[in-house]
Amino acid sequence: MIDLAIIGAGPAGLSAAIYAARAGLDFVVLEKDGYGGGQITSAHQVENYPGAGALSGEALADAFRAQAEALGAEIRLGTVLSVRDRGEYKEIQLEDEASLCARAVIVATGAVPKTLGIPGEELAGVSYCATCDGAFFKGKDVLVVGGGDTAAEDGIYLAGICRHVTVVLRGDSFRAAKRRVDALTALENVTVLKNTRLAAISGDGRVRAVTLEQPDESGELPVDGVFLAVGTSPASDWLQSLPVEIRDGYVLADERCRTSLPGLFAAGDIRTKPLRQAVTAAADGANAVYSVIAWLKENT
Repeated sequence: MIDLAIIGAGPAGLSAAIYAARAGLDFVVLEKDGYGGGQITSAHQVENYPGAGALSGEALADAFRAQAEALGAEIRLGTVLSVRDRGEYKEIQLEDEASLCARAVIVATGAVPKTLGIPGEELAGVSYCATCDGAFFKGKDVLVVGGGDTAAEDGIYLAGICRHVTVVLRGDSFRAAKRRVDALTALENVTVLKNTRLAAISGDGRVRAVTLEQPDESGELPVDGVFLAVGTSPASDWLQSLPVEIRDGYVLADERCRTSLPGLFAAGDIRTKPLRQAVTAAADGANAVYSVIAWLKENT
């Protein structure tokens, strides 16, 4: 029996590991690919993590992991199939048929951006985070795909940086709040294309153009970057059997990362929150461990 199991080794999980190590907890970090890093590893460059300067997302993830391991954190390869509530402890079932018992669990499995499954999504210049990567397209032309609040906010944000922003909607209307749509469409350097599908992204290693399909015609549009804002998929399916509140796939947890199930905490992108960034995930990891320590003391 250990004090704590941290599931996921992205910024939230590794931040939690750093704080757990410094607190002297008996804990382990479980990561399905054995290395971790989370969504941040796909960022070409990160400039908004305080104190880190400008570096690749992979380098930032490496720094998180190195610091956690230097403090004694054990990061173990393990795909979690389920967590069972046993009252005084949680039983974690792993894919290799092994199980692990911990008095508390921090779920930090994050969320992954939804993709379109079209040619060219792997090219440099395709991004899933406007606030992360928008600055790299200053004065350039970009495309935003999506009709929800995130897409509208991305379009507004990018319009303040880029020369021109084209927003592509599959349907004939936005799903975003009206005030966001009004703010977006009022911008002179924004064009909205309705009933349009992004069919392909092309380039010579990086984005140079996109192929757009409309009901009556198809064509190519030169752009320097593509921002996909078609939603994320939280990695929470394996939690469905627990008596924990989940909304649209995201785990409901308060600012101290406490869920509705005692002893289970949620940190990072899997948690209901307004902003999902590496810095907010790292803050969650710290808060979650603080809550774990208080919970362990109350339940000793």
